[in-house]
Order: sequence, then C-alpha cells, then structure tokens
Amino acid sequence: MADLTVLAEQAWQGELDMTHDHHPVHSFYEGATELAPNLLGLKGIAGLYIVDTGAGLVMLDAGSVLDIDRTYDEVRKWRPEAPVVAAVFSHHHVDHIFATRRFDTEAQEKGWPKPTVYAHELTPDHFDRYVKTIGWNTAINRRQFAIDLPQFRWPEQYRYPDVVYRHRITFTRGELTFHLHHGRGETDDHTWTWIPERKILAPGDLFIWAVPNAGNPQKVQRYTSDWAAALDEMAALGAETMLPGHGFPIFGKERVFEALTNTAEFLRSVEDQTLALMNKGWSVDQITNAVEFPEHLMDKPYLRPVYDDPYFLVRMVWRRYGGWWDGEFDTLLPAPKADQGREWIELCGGVASVLQRASSLSSEGSHALACHLAEMAYHAEPENDEVHRVRTEVYRANSQDQTSSMARNILNHAALASAQGKRDLASED
Repeated sequence: MADLTVLAEQAWQGELDMTHDHHPVHSFYEGATELAPNLLGLKGIAGLYIVDTGAGLVMLDAGSVLDIDRTYDEVRKWRPEAPVVAAVFSHHHVDHIFATRRFDTEAQEKGWPKPTVYAHELTPDHFDRYVKTIGWNTAINRRQFAIDLPQFRWPEQYRYPDVVYRHRITFTRGELTFHLHHGRGETDDHTWTWIPERKILAPGDLFIWAVPNAGNPQKVQRYTSDWAAALDEMAALGAETMLPGHGFPIFGKERVFEALTNTAEFLRSVEDQTLALMNKGWSVDQITNAVEFPEHLMDKPYLRPVYDDPYFLVRMVWRRYGGWWDGEFDTLLPAPKADQGREWIELCGGVASVLQRASSLSSEGSHALACHLAEMAYHAEPENDEVHRVRTEVYRANSQDQTSSMARNILNHAALASAQGKRDLASED
C-alpha cells in the first residue's frame, strides 16, 4: 500500500521516475492515505479525494470505472457510517466521474438522500457527445493509452450532475464551504474547488504533475490562455494543500504558489510565441520549428513532458485561432494519400529503395523522417509484408525515443498495427 504523502515529497524533490514508474496518469496505487485530518486521498488513473465535513462526506472528483469498488471499500474502512452527501466532478472525462455509483446505491438501500453531484453546466452536453461518438472515443483512446484489446469499448452510461452552474457556485456541508469556480483549460467545463476553512485547493486537471494536457492531438479544443488565467486566480488564494487531478498532493503555501504560477507562465509562453508567429503569417510547420519551450520551467519535476508533448500545444493554439488548414498550400486540397504514395515511390525507384532508406534513417536516429518514408510506402503498397516489417521497426524506434506517453503510445500503436499487417488497430474497415 502506497503512502501518498511520502510519494508527494519524493516527487517534489525530483526523486521519482515520473516518465514510467510513477507516471501521473498511467501509475495506479493500491489503498488510500489520510493526507490530513478528515481528508482521504486515492490515486488511480486520476486523483480522488474525500473530505469529512462532520456532516457527511464530500468527494472531490470520482475516479474511473476501475475505482468504483475500491473507493467504496476504502471510504468504508475510513468512515464506516458517514454518508457521502455530495461530489464535485471537476470535468466530464471518464477518469473523474464514476465512483459515486456504489454510494448512490447505498443511499437508496439505506433510505439516505442520494449524493448531490455538482458540475459545470456544459458537463451534461459532453456526456451527450460521448454517447454520440462512442466509436470515435473507443478508437482514439485505444491509441492514446496503448489498449491492444479489440473488446475495449467506451462507456455508454454516465452519472449526470444534480446541480449545474455557469460561473461560480457555493455549497456548505458542516462547517466547510465549497467554492466551485469555472475555468476553461483541458476542457471547457472545468471546475476547480476552494475550501477556505481548510485552505484546500482541488484544481482538477488544471494541474497534473506534467506539461499541461493542452495539446492532445485526438481530442476537442483546449484553452491555454484561459487555463493560465485560472491558475493565476487559484495562486492568489494562498492554498496550503493542493489536490491535483493527476499525480500527488502538494503541501505548503510556497510550493502550491510556485507550481501554479510556473505552470501558468509555461502556458502563456507557448501561446504568446505561437500567436506572435501566426501574426506573421507563418505556417504550422514553421511555427512548431521556431517555438522555444522554457527550459527553466520544464526542469521542474511537475512540468516535465511525460504525458502531452509540448509541440502538441502549439498545434492546439493554432487550431483555436487559425482553423484546420496548416498553411501548406499543397495540403489545402490534397491528392489521396495512396496516389501521393505511389507517385513518390515511383520517383524514388521503388518500394525496396524507400524501405532501405527508412531503415537507415531510423538506425541513425532520424525516426520522424523514417516514419514519413514508411508511411508513404504503406500507402503505395498496403499489402506488402516488407512494408509492414519496416513500418513496425521505425515506428517502434520512434516510440521508444519519446518522453511523452501520449506520443509514445500513438506511435507504438502504428507499430503494433503493422506487426499485424494493418495500418491502425483502432479503425474499422
């Protein structure tokens, strides 16, 4: 059983491997930790926290489907009789919304009021969107999280909130006040929670112990400047305990302030540089090769690119302000990839020559170029076994070179697909 307070100190000191063993999203810890009097913490895919108000328990986020049973069991070990009276969903993502289920059932069985779930007013719309796009979300999450399971399927049923709000809302339980604030960031329905009596801040995924997930290449729009503004608003509160959406708690007023303000500075730097170059009329390719990421910030243990890739953030800023076209004139109305591939392969003297060059580039460490060549070879001859062998080789090598798990998994997904003679395991013919 992991002690989250011990891990939190080790993480702050930079003593943990946050790229693999203690990844803020991919690591999972058994058990629960009393982080402070009347405050319980669990860490699954996301963080999940329970506050004992003296007049019932309040959940700050509610975990994934994997957390439903273990959350109930850990809470009942900690507080056997206290009812869960409320829960706050920081946003609609499926790693934050499911562990109220058994407490809802318990309330019905015992004749208690069902827990009141609070969320932003846009959260129900996102649940509706998920239902409309189950196939799409199944596919993109198989890629993002390296789920090589054909039976995997995106959830179809959701716990809709009981109370929604637009800008701010406050509720009280016992002697504690829960101030809920809207702040766009990873999503447009994000809620961060402030408990002034305890100086506890729950930012949701506005803080995740990594470069902010503001650029995810397969997901809907994210909002870097709004995100930075929300972080600044939180930093001004003087919180002494921060309960992140992913990763470990942060204790101490100075540490919380540093983490929030540095993350805001990083986000502003990316957006300001991107917009400055967009205002020169530059293309996405020109901009992504010119933006410089602040090394003095990315050296911090809580701002390393272990999940999202910083270059993805640049492209997300472009999408918000510049639309879908990347500024390259040949991509405005492109020829089909298969036609492009056949033409380039013919110009290069055939598939064998291209594959040989791809393997050579990959062995030299030029993995991105190698993947371009392998992809063209695939589109020219999608049934060629040698194409798939080399494509597996170069994408796997590229994947292993990434610190970002998101990039690593998506690239590895291509390798896994070609190992089975396919382009993509997550798409249907």
